[in-house]
Amino acid sequence: MIAPILSLVAPFLFGFAIGSLSIGGLFVKWTTGKDPVDVNAHALGIENTFRFLGAPAALVAFFLDCVKGFLVLALTQGNPWAALGVVSGHLFPLPRLRLIDQPRGRGNGVLLGVLAGLSSFTEINYWVLAFPVLFYAALLALTGYAAIATVGGLFLLTALTLFTAGPESFKIVTILLLLVVLWQNKSGFSRIVDGTEAKLGTPPHVRGANPEAVLAAFMVHPMTVDDLWQPRSLGWLGTLVRRGRLPEPILRRFMMLLRPQVHGEITGIRLEDGRELRVLLISGTFLPDQIRDHPDLATRLAIRGARLAKEFGAEAFGLGAFLSTVGRKGLDVQSAVPGITITNGGAYTAATVREAVPGLLERYRLEGGVLESATAAVIGANGVVGFGVARMIAPHVKSLILVGTDIDRLERSADTLRRKFVDTKIVAHTDIASIGVADLVFTATSDPNPVVFPEHVKPGAWLYDLGRPADIAPSVREVPGVHIIPGGVVKPPGEMRSSINIHFGDGMVPACMAETMIMTATKAFDRASLGPATKTADIAFYLREGKRLGFEVVTRDERVAELEEVV
Repeated sequence: MIAPILSLVAPFLFGFAIGSLSIGGLFVKWTTGKDPVDVNAHALGIENTFRFLGAPAALVAFFLDCVKGFLVLALTQGNPWAALGVVSGHLFPLPRLRLIDQPRGRGNGVLLGVLAGLSSFTEINYWVLAFPVLFYAALLALTGYAAIATVGGLFLLTALTLFTAGPESFKIVTILLLLVVLWQNKSGFSRIVDGTEAKLGTPPHVRGANPEAVLAAFMVHPMTVDDLWQPRSLGWLGTLVRRGRLPEPILRRFMMLLRPQVHGEITGIRLEDGRELRVLLISGTFLPDQIRDHPDLATRLAIRGARLAKEFGAEAFGLGAFLSTVGRKGLDVQSAVPGITITNGGAYTAATVREAVPGLLERYRLEGGVLESATAAVIGANGVVGFGVARMIAPHVKSLILVGTDIDRLERSADTLRRKFVDTKIVAHTDIASIGVADLVFTATSDPNPVVFPEHVKPGAWLYDLGRPADIAPSVREVPGVHIIPGGVVKPPGEMRSSINIHFGDGMVPACMAETMIMTATKAFDRASLGPATKTADIAFYLREGKRLGFEVVTRDERVAELEEVV
């Protein structure tokens, strides 16, 4: 009983160990003196090696992979389980056997070496092995996608193997090979469906593809279940839910098992200095309440997203919406992924408030409002941002209402402001209804649901919404004469386009994402926002550099209906 098992396991483990060896990576480091991650962080691959190192290096690296696959078959006299082992080891290497931190391609060189070894050391029909190679080449030429060509070639190999005479073990191994390679290429297929995968001959989303381009990454998450199937690759989930075949409780559990993926990209941004700026949109699948209720799992999700951003060559990684609060507001994520700069976007968000509030008060005055007799309200005044807004507007209005959940803390904040602004009447409330007399309302809560509804709002009131997701319900727009200004919204320079809807309106992004862009463009990685504290010098930096690069803080009522949902 033990002997037959060993006859399968031993050659597989031998092949796996050899496959794990980073022969191509060692060659790259020996010939260039560079770490393979610096050459191409996402996938070494023959095409990318050709792009970054030239034809000779690419051909040698590909040849070495072929030799690795062929050598294992030669040493095991064509054992098919060794073939499975060397391909599996190449695609999913053991860390201790990698020898070097090397990204892997799709293993096509190893596969070709394996097929050559099987042809040389077994009685398998030559055409069973040759036709899949020709089919691979045809698919690659027709589609331009290596993932389709690789899986298609192996699918044909499996079909030919099953329907022709040959060893049963080889038939089993080809099925397992197809499954292993299909699993390794699953992300590639998702990117093909979402339109973010590079075709043969086009620059991939990696550092070095366009030396003049600025590449950042930003992590988004769905605010509602419907947001989950925005990427085309997840559209099938929406179909199942709408047809009642996938109950939402099961869907929500399934969402927490999905790994982050690159599901979109922001393009068309052209900085004032002429450089192109692109942002990879990496999506996690936790909803706001799941992030709140499972902070450790949410932190792990953010860490995985940061590692993916690093693999794609992004220089900075921003945490968006509720993910900006996880892992001690990014500190734990940065500690886990030191090779890329992490930011929660707090400094530029605060900067946009500092920039927007005076302009908002001035516009209110220019349109007939009298600040000296106006009543203002701040919802979320318990928070740092909310209290900062209250401190900014207190000297300009007649009375100020502070609204929050902790009345004792609110009263302490109110006392602080009363001592400084003795001419302003300042009161504290825990009831949202207290804002019904306010001419100006500022919201800055972290509630995942709207907190302001039409019955709370005075006709003609001006509302500045800093909540993400939005604090103001869409129905508030039906109140006569209201002005709703989205807070923390920035318009990047150029003609920005996004392949997925981020719910901030055409050509606009949240300030936390804009901070990631500005930090990457200026390479001021020491200005990253991490932890609860925000430095005054960093706020001033992002205001100054944002203006220099062409970023505009939005301070007008855009009346974008989708602002109630922010990814």
